[in-house]
Amino acid sequence: MKPAAIIYDFDGTLARGNIQEHTFIPSLNVEARDFWERANAEAEKHDADQILTYMREMLLQAQANDQCVTRDSLMAHGAHVPFFEGVESWFERMNLYAEKNGLKLQHYVVSSGIRQMIRGCSIARHFSQIYASSFLYDDEGVAVWPALSINYTNKTQYLFRINKGVENCWDNKAVNTWIPTAERPLPFENMVFVGDGETDIPSMKMVRHQGGFAVAVFDPQRWESLQKRIYGLIAEDRANFVAPADYREGSQLDVTVRGLLGRIAMRG
Repeated sequence: MKPAAIIYDFDGTLARGNIQEHTFIPSLNVEARDFWERANAEAEKHDADQILTYMREMLLQAQANDQCVTRDSLMAHGAHVPFFEGVESWFERMNLYAEKNGLKLQHYVVSSGIRQMIRGCSIARHFSQIYASSFLYDDEGVAVWPALSINYTNKTQYLFRINKGVENCWDNKAVNTWIPTAERPLPFENMVFVGDGETDIPSMKMVRHQGGFAVAVFDPQRWESLQKRIYGLIAEDRANFVAPADYREGSQLDVTVRGLLGRIAMRG
């Protein structure tokens, strides 16, 4: 069977808002707006990566509230993430459709969110790999330091890892090794990237330029505030299609992605 993949951003794409905002930040007795303002101010002050400063802020705020951030606690917070409609039945439906069309479909996440939180959510079992920001943990499972930061520009390297079959984040030698295009396990032209906005633009553009497809999704409840940005993704040639983040059978997104998988299946 021909290999194919759907690659998703997470926050704002599969789930509403930022994954930290549902239960983690409220548990710190701080407003989400204040949390992000502090993290972003630190990034500006120190000319630092915004992902690293928000991860540091998670640890600092937890410490200030006499809380311990652990693998298990992050997974527990991830279990409460609310998804867009249809997400939880989406993967099996897409897999079945792909199989009927001669495709072996895999699903991946490439996200700036926290990997352990995503691993704790109900849909984690559907992903071949979750590439996301993560902490370094001590022997007791306590988060002590940001270990991996995935921001909007370096997301693209994880597309190459998928393309070359390197399903880890640490092996730079493997991902930089030259492999003839025809011998790569998952060709770019067999990829569909699904994201929700500005942080996904480099990934969308790269997948498209390599022959794959990019679909921009938006929260239907925020259409009025997002439409200018979403229309811009089409106007600026960053995405092939735009659809509401409605994953139910028969939705615009469902029909669009099925069509793209069918196009991949028909290619020689």
